[in-house]
Parts: sequence; C-alpha cells; structure tokens
Amino acid sequence: MTLDATYLRGSMAAILSVLQHSSCPENILFHFVTAASSSTSFLNTTLSSSFPYLKFQIYPFHDAAVAGLISTSIRSALDCPLNYARNYLANLLPSCVRRIVYLDSDLVLVDDISKLAATPLPNDAVLAAPEYCNANFSAYFTPSFWSNPSLSLTFASRRPCYFNTGVMVIDLERWRAGDYTTKIEEWMELQKRMRIYELGSLPPFLLVFAGNIGPVDHRWNQHGLGGDNFRGLCRDLHPGPVSLLHWSGKGKPWARLDANRPCPLDALWTPYDLLQTPFALEA
Repeated sequence: MTLDATYLRGSMAAILSVLQHSSCPENILFHFVTAASSSTSFLNTTLSSSFPYLKFQIYPFHDAAVAGLISTSIRSALDCPLNYARNYLANLLPSCVRRIVYLDSDLVLVDDISKLAATPLPNDAVLAAPEYCNANFSAYFTPSFWSNPSLSLTFASRRPCYFNTGVMVIDLERWRAGDYTTKIEEWMELQKRMRIYELGSLPPFLLVFAGNIGPVDHRWNQHGLGGDNFRGLCRDLHPGPVSLLHWSGKGKPWARLDANRPCPLDALWTPYDLLQTPFALEA
C-alpha cells in the first residue's frame, strides 16, 4: 500500500478494516511505500500511535525513478509519481519478500485478507486480480494504438480483459525473474512518443499482463464506488457477494463526508474512519 498525507485518512481506514476482519492479525506485515520527500517520521508516528502492535515497514520511493516516464492523463491525481510505485515493488521490497497483496488506499475489507492472499497463481502467472471481461477493453487505448498493427498485435495471442490494479496478488519472485518493471517502462516510454492511452498507470499493466493473470472472484474488488474519473457520481454495488469495497474513481468517501454530500454507500466506510470528521451520519 502507498502512504501519503493526502490519502492518509483512507489508508488508516483500510488498515483498520484488514485488521478487524483478519483471523490472525498478528501474522500480517504491512509494507508501505511513501514518497522519499515526505515526512516518514510523521507517518511512522501516526501509524504507531493508532495501531501500537502493527507490524510494518516504510520504504521511500524517489519520484525521479518514474517522473520522466509519466504522461498527463484524464485526471491530475492519476499523474502523481507515487501512483506508479506499484510498478517498482519488486525492487523496493527486500528480496526475501516473495508474495504480496497490493491494496489501494481508498478501500475497506469486510472479509479475511488471508483468503485473498491464498489465491493460487497457475501457469506461471505473475499476478492475480478480478477480471471484468464485459468491460469495453478497446476503450482503454487510443485509435492510434488499435490502428497500428505492430501495437494491436500485442494482444493477438491473448484474450485480454480489463482488471483493476488497486487489488492484486503479486508473486514478486516471478516479477523479478521476468523483469516486468522494464516491460512496463517500455510501454510508458512509447506513450511519451505517441499517445496510445489516456488513463494513468493502468494501461501499461493491461498491455503487459491482460489475458495472462490468475482469476480472483469479483467479491474481492467491488470497485468504482467513487464514480467515474470526471464527476465522481454515486454508484451502487455490483450484484453478488462482497469481501472488499473499493472507492476507485474521482469521489472519495472522506471528501464527500466532509463536504456533507455523502453517497449512500459511504456509510459502509465510516465505521473504519479513525480521523475526526465534521459530518455525522443521521440515524
């Protein structure tokens, strides 16, 4: 999980939800990645005072590692260098860390994370995540991409589906062995030369992994609760059981609560809100 002052309120809620629903919270080790320019001591103090028994490590991420590769996207928040730290987890975390569950900061779990962590990764898949094959996959890339045969053939031997990178089970050993950070960077370098996508850090993951990932039940990422990337309108849950609620999109529950304009599902986030909010839900 990444950690910064802007999303700290969301991160704290996510951590609390993981701990509350875990059968063995003492066995969980959190790995936090934060901008090297941020105050690590402040984050350390906040975490330690809120969760005295939390086992965690904080790793600094230097913006320079990715700053020259970032292209402007449809929403400025997606252009933050820390948003690309997930590309470098295999380098940032110690080599003894072989497998992780990556989580965004705008979500809460309502189930035991050990079930998600136990997801099998078959056929040498590097990561697992819920796939959404009904989504319009072609919309994640520009006409310039699809009209170029050498680029569109990237998916010729795959059946690619959209997946959300905010919840992933990642085998870091396989990632390191395949040098997947370099593969992602190569697509980002191409994006700097010709516009092949519009949406931040997601498309390079799709280009490298879509169609070659392990399956995860949709219950583990009820995403899109923050609405779209432009207006952040309220949304309902997808049909089916729920193990994880994810406010991906523009609207974040803490911001909507503070603005006295919450969406109905934001009430499911408030029990995990450890920081004071001026808004109180009516009974």
